[in-house]
Amino acid sequence: MKDNKKMELAHWASKYATENGAKEVSVSVYDSKESEVEVRKQKIEKIQESIESGLSIKLYVNGKYSTHSTNRLKKNELERFIKEAILGTNYLAEDKYRSLPDRHLCYDGEEKDLKLFDSSYDTIDPRQKIDLAMQVEAETIGMDDRIITVSGSYGDGSYRSYMVLSNGVEGFKESTSYSVSASASINGGDSRPSDYHYNAARFWNQLSGEGVGKYAVERALRKIGAKKIKSGKMEMLIENRSVGRVFSSLLQPLFGYNIQQKRSFLEGKIGHKIATDLLTITDNPFIESGRNSRLYDSDGLAARKMAVIENGVLRTYYIGDYYGKKLDMEPTTGSSSNLIFKSGTKNLEGLTKDMDEGILVTGFNGGNSNPATGDFSVGVEGFYVKKGVIIHPVSGMNITGNHKDVWNQLIAVGNDPLTNRSWQTPSMMFEGIDFSGL
Repeated sequence: MKDNKKMELAHWASKYATENGAKEVSVSVYDSKESEVEVRKQKIEKIQESIESGLSIKLYVNGKYSTHSTNRLKKNELERFIKEAILGTNYLAEDKYRSLPDRHLCYDGEEKDLKLFDSSYDTIDPRQKIDLAMQVEAETIGMDDRIITVSGSYGDGSYRSYMVLSNGVEGFKESTSYSVSASASINGGDSRPSDYHYNAARFWNQLSGEGVGKYAVERALRKIGAKKIKSGKMEMLIENRSVGRVFSSLLQPLFGYNIQQKRSFLEGKIGHKIATDLLTITDNPFIESGRNSRLYDSDGLAARKMAVIENGVLRTYYIGDYYGKKLDMEPTTGSSSNLIFKSGTKNLEGLTKDMDEGILVTGFNGGNSNPATGDFSVGVEGFYVKKGVIIHPVSGMNITGNHKDVWNQLIAVGNDPLTNRSWQTPSMMFEGIDFSGL
């Protein structure tokens, strides 16, 4: 629900700044609430709550730009804060590309309920939150003698923001989120394997902790006895929850700041084939209850559904307003929303059975990726698979290669996208990947 006083404050701050030397202004007034619980051995180890209100302001003064924020929201204090911020901005270097977005590209104010806010947030009994974290850990008690420790956690948050731009744009956002998680550590002899699991939801009545703790323990137990195998080129099947680690290295070169700074191996590749036909990704900010759904971005640009990659062909860059001006390109948005991957026909088990020889990757460790060249090297853990059968767990292996090649080695996509995340990644299988081990 809107707080008209907060919106009025944002309007006042914008007007006050323009009357005192700012050419253009973007103001955001926000409120947030968060709570967190962590339990171990059925005792509370951490309980934390926080409430915050604040104002952030972007100032465009005589071709110069700065951002400022404060938690003091009384007008007499804000007057001094804004005046001093404008004065300080005048000492900065000029940047001709700094200005508010063109009005016709911005959010038009049309309200649409994306079902991001749970009105029951403030009515939830804190005891229920503690009980949920307790239950996550309790279901693992007596599960296996090799358990060293299991922690159960609960977290939630509520966020509201009121945006006013001096070019006439006005917006309001509110959202809630809830999560439960578990992390487990196991006595594996010479090793101490660990793993985690979590569930998340926008609404309290959609959150479930059932099975979260048990699954975290089961995943950790499966790692006992992990070892390296011989180096070589093999198939790589990445579990859906780990695909994001590899995909992020493909996404980063699509952002305007990397393109402008010549740190993108995908510069000039719009309309070009960069992956096999199996890779199709859509950025959809309008999914109801989506993890990153929105009507506008941080610049005030209107949200829009975009084809990012279509049958392996690159269709879109992520260009915020500032880098759009520097690159002389029309802005799209400076950040991704909900990324939807076109799914295949088989789940992880089915894809595993299709493997000749390779590694089912369930996690990545360390490593690096160069957005300018596409070269990468990263550690992996998972399971050695031969003729569709999991043989034993694997650790201490590395993969190396180049993203220019690896996405053209994609041979299968799963039907198991993670629908409770902003990147709804399915499992993916690649051929001819270079593994380094023994």
